[in-house]
Amino acid sequence: MEDRPQARSPAGRLMALSGSPYLHLAIGSLLWTGNILLGRAVHLQMSPMSLAFWRWTMAAVMILSFTGPRLWAHRAEFLRKWRFLLAMAILGVALFHWMYYKALNLSMAVNVSIISSVTPIAIVCISWLALRERVTQRQLIGIIVSIAGVLVIITRGELAVLLRLNLNRGDLWALATVPCWGVYTVLLRRHRTIVDPMTELSAIILIGAVLLTPFYLWELATEGLFEVNPATLGTIVYISLFGSIVAYVLWNRSVEAVGPNKAGLFLHLIPVFTTVLAILFLGERMFLYPGAGIAMIVLGIYLVTAQGLPAATAESAR
Repeated sequence: MEDRPQARSPAGRLMALSGSPYLHLAIGSLLWTGNILLGRAVHLQMSPMSLAFWRWTMAAVMILSFTGPRLWAHRAEFLRKWRFLLAMAILGVALFHWMYYKALNLSMAVNVSIISSVTPIAIVCISWLALRERVTQRQLIGIIVSIAGVLVIITRGELAVLLRLNLNRGDLWALATVPCWGVYTVLLRRHRTIVDPMTELSAIILIGAVLLTPFYLWELATEGLFEVNPATLGTIVYISLFGSIVAYVLWNRSVEAVGPNKAGLFLHLIPVFTTVLAILFLGERMFLYPGAGIAMIVLGIYLVTAQGLPAATAESAR
C-alpha cells in the first residue's frame, strides 16, 4: 500500500515508540477481556442498551475533549466521508456492542465464546473478498491451531461439551456480531484514514453514541434508569476509557500496520486472559487444559506472525 498522509501523526509516533503492533493487539485483547468480565458482572443491573449507550457516550465526551477542535476544523473532510464513518459507527460501535451485551444476557458464556472464536475466520474470508488478501499455508495452519486452542480452553479439554451445547437466542445474537466486527476490521485497512486516526476514531465514536441515543431514551422512558452504584459507575468508566478509546486506538492502528488477517487472530487471546485472570483473582484452580490451550493459541499466533511486518505496512506504523 502507498504511504498514508497520517503516517507520522502523534498517534503513529506513540505506536512506534511504545512497542510493536503485535504488542498493542495483545494489550487491546487484555483490555477487552476486562470489558467482557465487567459487562457480565453487572448484566443484572444494566441492560445491554444501557451498557452500550453509556459506554460510548462517556467515551465520546472523553475523546472529544482532546480531538474536538481538530474534528471541527476538518469537518468538511469528515462530511465528505460520512458514508464510511456511518458504516464504521454502526458496525464497530453501536450495533456490535449492543448485540454482544445482548448475547451475554441471554446465553451461557461458553456458547458466546465458542461462536465469537470464529471471528478471525470471518475476517480472513471478508479480507479475501474485499481486498484479495491471500492466506499462506503456514498462516492457515496457525489459524486452525489457534482455534483448536480456544476450544480446548472453553470446553475444559472435553470435546463432548461441544455436543451438549444448546443453542438459543443469545447464540444467534453472538453469531450476528461476527460479520459486524469482520467488516469493521477490513474497512480499517481498505479506506484511507481521514486527517489522523485519533480524530477519525472520535468521529466514529460520536456518531455511534448519537445512533444509540433514541433507543436508550425509549428504554429510559419505559423501563427507567439502571441501578447507580460503585459497580455500575466503575464499569462505565472502565469500558469507556480502556475498553473503548484505548483498545480501539491500539486495534485500529495495528490493523493498518499488520493487516486484518494477522490482527484478527489476536482475538483468541481473550479466552487466554480470561482464564489467567480467573485463576489470579477468582481463585480458580489451575488444570492442564488451560495451559495446553494457551500453548496452542500462542503457537498459532507465532505461525501467522513469524514472517514479520511487510515493508510497506511497517512504514505506515511510524
